[in-house]
Amino acid sequence: MSLIDLDAVRRAPLVRDPFDFLVVPDALGAAAQAAVHADYPAIESAANHTLEDLSAGPAFNQLMAELQGEGLARALGAHFDMPLETLPTTITVRKYCERTDGNIHTDHKSKLLTVLLYFNPEWPSPEGRLRFLRSPDNLEDYAAEVVPVAGTLIAFRRTDHSWHGHSRFVGERRMVQVNYLDASPWALLRQRASRLSTHFMKEVLHIR
Repeated sequence: MSLIDLDAVRRAPLVRDPFDFLVVPDALGAAAQAAVHADYPAIESAANHTLEDLSAGPAFNQLMAELQGEGLARALGAHFDMPLETLPTTITVRKYCERTDGNIHTDHKSKLLTVLLYFNPEWPSPEGRLRFLRSPDNLEDYAAEVVPVAGTLIAFRRTDHSWHGHSRFVGERRMVQVNYLDASPWALLRQRASRLSTHFMKEVLHIR
C-alpha cells in the first residue's frame, strides 16, 4: 500500500504568485505519519544527510522510494508541465534546525523542482515556518507561509526569483527534500563539481 496519497497531490491547486508552487497538507495520512515517525533515522546533527549515510526502518525506507518513484513524478509533473519521471533526483534528510538555517535564497540552478515533506507531529512555534517570498531581502513580504507539520508536502519550481526562507528556529524540525535535476551535460558537470567542492571542504575542515 502506498504511503503517499497521490490523489491528494493531484487535487492540490497550483499557485503562481510569486512563482509556481503547491502545498498538499494531507499528502501522508495519520497511519503513514505514525509509521514513518517511528522509523525515522537517528540523526544527531543539524545538517542535511544523504540516505546512504543513514539507517532507518522499513516504513521510512518505503517512503523514500515513493518520493523518488514514477507515481509522484507523474502527479507533480502534470501540475508543472514537466517530464519529471525522466529526470535524475537527489534526496536529503534533516532532523534538526539551527540559527544559521532559513536564510532567504533560491535553489541552485541545477535544480528544476524542489519537493519538501515534513514529519513534525505538531508545530506550535511561530518560527521556522517556510515562506514563499516576493523579494530577496524581506522575510515579511511573503505570498504564503507553510507550517512544517507532519504530512505536509510542498513542491515549487526553481526560478531566479523563487525566493524562500524562514525565521530563525533552533530545535527538532524533521524534513526530507527531493530535487529533480536538470539532466543536460552542463548541469551534470555543475552538480558533480558542487559535490566535489562540498566533499573537499568537509575533508579540509574535518566536518562530519
